[in-house]
Amino acid sequence: MNGPREYDYDVIVIGGGHSGCEAALAASRMGCRALILNHNLGNMALMPCNPAVGGPAKGNLVRELDALGGEQARAADVSTLHLRWLNTSKGHAVRTLRAQCDLSEYGDYYARTLWSADLRIYQAMVSGIVVDSGRVSGVTTLAGEKFSAGRVIVAAGTYMRGLVHMGMVNFPSGPLGQVSSGFGLSESILAAGIELRRFRTDTSPRIDADSIDWDSIELQPSDPEPEAFSHWGEKRAYRDHFCGHTRTSARTRDIFKASFHRSPLAAHGIEAKGPRYCPSLDDKIMKFPDKESHPVFLEPEGRKSRSIYMQNLSTYMPPDVQLEIVHTLPGCERAIMLKPGYGIEYDYVVPTQLEPWLEAKAVRGLYFAGQICGTSGYEEAAAQGFMAGVNAALSALGREPLVLRRDQAYIGVLIDDLVTRGTNEPYRMLPSRCEHRLIMRHDNADERLCAIGRELGVLSDEQWEIFNKKKAALESARKKLSEIRAPASEGVNSILRERGSSPLSEPAAAIDLLRRPEISWQDLPRIIDVDIDADIGRRIETDAKYEGYVEREKRRVARMASMELLRIPDGLVYSEISGLSAESVEKLSVITPKTLGQASRVAGVTCADIQLIQVTIEKNRREARS
Repeated sequence: MNGPREYDYDVIVIGGGHSGCEAALAASRMGCRALILNHNLGNMALMPCNPAVGGPAKGNLVRELDALGGEQARAADVSTLHLRWLNTSKGHAVRTLRAQCDLSEYGDYYARTLWSADLRIYQAMVSGIVVDSGRVSGVTTLAGEKFSAGRVIVAAGTYMRGLVHMGMVNFPSGPLGQVSSGFGLSESILAAGIELRRFRTDTSPRIDADSIDWDSIELQPSDPEPEAFSHWGEKRAYRDHFCGHTRTSARTRDIFKASFHRSPLAAHGIEAKGPRYCPSLDDKIMKFPDKESHPVFLEPEGRKSRSIYMQNLSTYMPPDVQLEIVHTLPGCERAIMLKPGYGIEYDYVVPTQLEPWLEAKAVRGLYFAGQICGTSGYEEAAAQGFMAGVNAALSALGREPLVLRRDQAYIGVLIDDLVTRGTNEPYRMLPSRCEHRLIMRHDNADERLCAIGRELGVLSDEQWEIFNKKKAALESARKKLSEIRAPASEGVNSILRERGSSPLSEPAAAIDLLRRPEISWQDLPRIIDVDIDADIGRRIETDAKYEGYVEREKRRVARMASMELLRIPDGLVYSEISGLSAESVEKLSVITPKTLGQASRVAGVTCADIQLIQVTIEKNRREARS
């Protein structure tokens, strides 16, 4: 950085979870003096819930983050125990990877990457943010230290005023027995004029792998073909670990019902909202009391560990009831519990108080990212952390912020949903939230985002070179398949009939054959003389089969682009626009959308409202010119 050193640091990151790690790395790689403060240097990128990465929509976030220059995909590849493709029967638009990871190796990768980066790492409990005249200027710690910076990113996860529940017992704590990070941080954020609310989440018991009767349950091996999450990673097949599938029973439900007086959810209720799409078993049985069975997956937590995570069995019950419940599951009748599950309440920032680049509207230079923004999941946290780190760095460099569009990335959908629509429950990224998912697939994240990562200076020379080589190979193969024509011979037609496809009456371009639903890229070497790399073959096939739909989607995006480009002037007074409903005036005044497109996505705002706003903007511009 040039010029006088007004602050000790350009960017300070509070928290060393998935979000904080990505934020600090992004800021430092863009040339900023960065400091990451974590209350325990031994738990960087901790995975307090199931140590899994990816899955529907979440896997898209990981791939996009990787294409931009983030680290989560490579952390997953380094630590993968078990890897599978999901949604393979639902089409390429929602197809994605899910990796079961070694939680220690995953965290170690992030720690090594941080220690090798050009940034400072320090163990401290942050007790407050320092705000001067509406702008952040640093942080204070519980030990009385002060660190100054013009940009501060709060990535405190579920730690702020964390309160753990096990049965009717509750106590201040962070996840997995970590120290809660209340100690003034929440109070200082509130004092800065930023609203906090409470959410809750929960986790499952862990059991000893050697105490499970694996022969009596269904086993799920990894997919046999080598794969990797990262665009830059070496593809591998994983055969040494597997997951198990079992189910709860009517007896499980009956034990829950008999013990409901010992669950804080049923006995006196917890006002904080929990996750809708990954609810605790307490929630499930309370809401669906007649349902006798729920699936439970037994998933390894480490290569050298005997700990098995019981996915879908998260609970608030006391430990003795949890053990009784575990013993009702087939294969777990003699299971030894290593850690009980628990629920945790924590503070989060109402995300509509943030700009689309994750900066607080009330305090300039103060950014929020991760679960503190009301989200759930490692993937959502890491994506937000990267974007907050990038935007804090861009601000320090005197550059315009980066806002990814909804038609550009799942990351853009995630952040736009949060800052425009808000959330009244822990937000989880889902394919259904993305209206442009056909053009934002798992396989084309590099095409969409690598150039942005390179322009930011986050993507390395080596990564950029690999991307360009892949891009050139893809273009060459696509051109070749467009030029090569398959003959209308009996040999070719025999193969087509074998695949259930109509025979040729005249020669056809190989790319046209790929447009047929029955023909895959693996069939082409039997039809024409061509050798195709698997990744390139799958990509060309997907593009060919969905070409018409993709073009239609691109035209739709182009039609909507004018709304996204039309900026709403700062200071527009919505209450002065005649015809706007009181609800629209209230919500638009709070969210202060930056573009007409963002305004159209505010809950309760109608098409008529958007037309009134547009007319007002155009009228004000004409008057200003006259």
